Amino acid sequence: MVDTKRVLLILTYLASLGCLVWTLRDAKLGELTSDLATMNWWWLGLAVVADISVYCWQALRWRQVLRPVEPVTFRQAVRAIYVGLFANEVLPFRAGEILRCYLVSRWTKLPFSVAISSALIERIFDGIWLCLCLILTVRLVRLPHHMRWLVDGGYALGTFVLSGALLLALAVFLRQKTRALLSGEGWQRHLRVLIDDLNLIGHSRYLYFAFLQSLPYLLLQVIPIYAAMQAYGFELSIGVAFALMVILRFGSVVPQAPGNLGLFQLLTREALERIFNVVPAEAARFSLVLWGTVTIPLLIAGFVALMATGSKLFELQRAAEDHAGIIDHNRP
Repeated sequence: MVDTKRVLLILTYLASLGCLVWTLRDAKLGELTSDLATMNWWWLGLAVVADISVYCWQALRWRQVLRPVEPVTFRQAVRAIYVGLFANEVLPFRAGEILRCYLVSRWTKLPFSVAISSALIERIFDGIWLCLCLILTVRLVRLPHHMRWLVDGGYALGTFVLSGALLLALAVFLRQKTRALLSGEGWQRHLRVLIDDLNLIGHSRYLYFAFLQSLPYLLLQVIPIYAAMQAYGFELSIGVAFALMVILRFGSVVPQAPGNLGLFQLLTREALERIFNVVPAEAARFSLVLWGTVTIPLLIAGFVALMATGSKLFELQRAAEDHAGIIDHNRP
């Protein structure tokens, strides 16, 4: 019998490898050493600090989402997020999202299913703001024809976000009627559990605060990109960094190798070369520099957070998957 997950994993890795090879086909990698030697390390330091700070802000937002159900300390939220980020960098299919939810439920009295629902709410909020940022980007930047997929992707993401927002609204305002319509077993039962969990979170003013916090969380991600551009010597505006951030965030939705390796470099080069007229070889080399700038600090911080848990990554992954497989079976 064909293992669908393994086949998908192999195809994903091959596609990511193809993206990386295509990006670096004429990058003149021998010049990368001199590029690094001439970089402005003050700007690079700012990029690293800003990148780490982004996820501290996410921890603040996550606490707001969970506040009406279970108080979670800032330290717990940060540790769970960084372990999840580390897992995303080394494991396929963004396993860190489930892992961070498992950890915060293990450290508190928060039900695992509620933690999963809170992560879904975060993705809905991020999607709303990202779609609005895409609209602004398309209006300000003339996209080449072969990158019009961004607009199509925006429509697809917008549909998903609206569906999630509708489910959240039904859970908050029409919980009993919605549950009555989903009286069956299987996926309907899982959806009832999700609606109950969303209802627990949704009846709170803190949810609105979390929604507003999602915009600065997204905009903060512009700073590491802009600072890395300045460190590398590109005289590009913060508007360019904003557009590149939007493109990279959309690209992260696509299944790919751990750490977004491959597609990250391809999108960075294509955007800088095709939209902002950066020399192709320089755009290709910068894609590696930017990837390292936003990835290596997360690997280090995530590894430290993982060591603080006293557990091994694969042990946590198995435990989280087991919890996901038996999620609240005793609930009606």
